[in-house]
Amino acid sequence: MVVVIRNIVLVIYAIVCIALIILATMQTKDANGASGTITGSSTNNFYEKNKGRTKEGMLKRSTIICGVAFVVLAIALSILFVM
Repeated sequence: MVVVIRNIVLVIYAIVCIALIILATMQTKDANGASGTITGSSTNNFYEKNKGRTKEGMLKRSTIICGVAFVVLAIALSILFVM
C-alpha cells in the first residue's frame, strides 16, 4: 500500500517539477528587481493595482503555487521513503 502511494506521489512530484521549470522560464525579467523594492520606485497606477489579472501576474501566481506544491511533495516523499 505504501509503495503504491509512494509511486503516485512520485509521479505527481515529477509533473510539478516539470511545470515549475516551464513556468519559471516563461516569466519575463523584472526590470526593477530588489533595488526597486527597496527604493520604492513602483508607481501607484492602474497597472500596479491590477497586475495580478495580467498574464505576468497569473504566471507569477502559478509559479508560487507550483513552488509550494514542490516543497510539500518533497517533504511527503521524504516521509514516505523512510517508511
